[in-house]
Amino acid sequence: MNHEETCSTITNNTIDLTQAIIYVPVFFTGLILNALALRVFCCKLNKWTETRIYMTNLAIADCFFIFTLPFMLIYKSGSVDTVCLVLESSYFINRYMSIFLITITAIDRYIAITYPLKAKNVRSPVKSAIVCGLLWILIITILCATKMVDQRETGSICFKKVSRAPSWNIFAAVIWGFLIPLTFLSFCSIQTVKKLRRKKNIQPHEEKLIQKAINIIIANMAVFIICFLPIHLAYLIRFIADAKQVSCTTTEKIDIFVNLAGILANTNCCLDVICYYFVNKEFQEASMELTTKYVSHKNQSSTFYLSLT
Repeated sequence: MNHEETCSTITNNTIDLTQAIIYVPVFFTGLILNALALRVFCCKLNKWTETRIYMTNLAIADCFFIFTLPFMLIYKSGSVDTVCLVLESSYFINRYMSIFLITITAIDRYIAITYPLKAKNVRSPVKSAIVCGLLWILIITILCATKMVDQRETGSICFKKVSRAPSWNIFAAVIWGFLIPLTFLSFCSIQTVKKLRRKKNIQPHEEKLIQKAINIIIANMAVFIICFLPIHLAYLIRFIADAKQVSCTTTEKIDIFVNLAGILANTNCCLDVICYYFVNKEFQEASMELTTKYVSHKNQSSTFYLSLT
């Protein structure tokens, strides 16, 4: 079977209706909540910290991502043109920017809690800002370059893969854009939780504070896995199906899975905000604690736990 062959692209009305029903409230809810989160991070907090910088960039990425959702509904049945390529690029840039920012935040938290002495030399707000800037440049460059060299066949549909040729770009996104970040995120989160649980036994007077930090870390990892694992599993299955040139009937069923998993992944822009407000509350508590009393370096690491989550 020729790799350039395409399957028929019959619109699935159920999928379209489901996307419209979910994306409309996600758009308005996500836009309002992320705008409020940006206001909190930029105007309400007194001190720029490493985590605050990462969270601000995450909120920005989520806002940009949210703006692509209405256009995704409008253009998904249209042919590929310049507008479509810009929208697709923005869609994937902000999705993977969110993934890498969540991962970097977990790594930063792991370093700060596991190696508090070394963290003084490694971590700083300026370094975090530089990391975010480089990350934006890297992801934008890679994804825009990918779109420029991506040979889209005649008759392509915006936001939909119709070619039967295996997409190595999708395979690369699964490995570099999800599996590797997931590995770092899981390792850092699990090790951080273990460290905090040991600290909770040593410092029972801060048990409540530390337990809140543990809960936030677990919630962050759970949201990441629930939102992003299904869509990348769907991408991998589609890649394998194209490589084996399965029947069009099977491909269409896989595409339904891709669309449903995509809906779940796209709700992440709202779920992230839940974590913001947990973080904001604990930022305020930690700031008050740090300004009212002087503590030793060992105790400072424990009172600062929640500002790292």
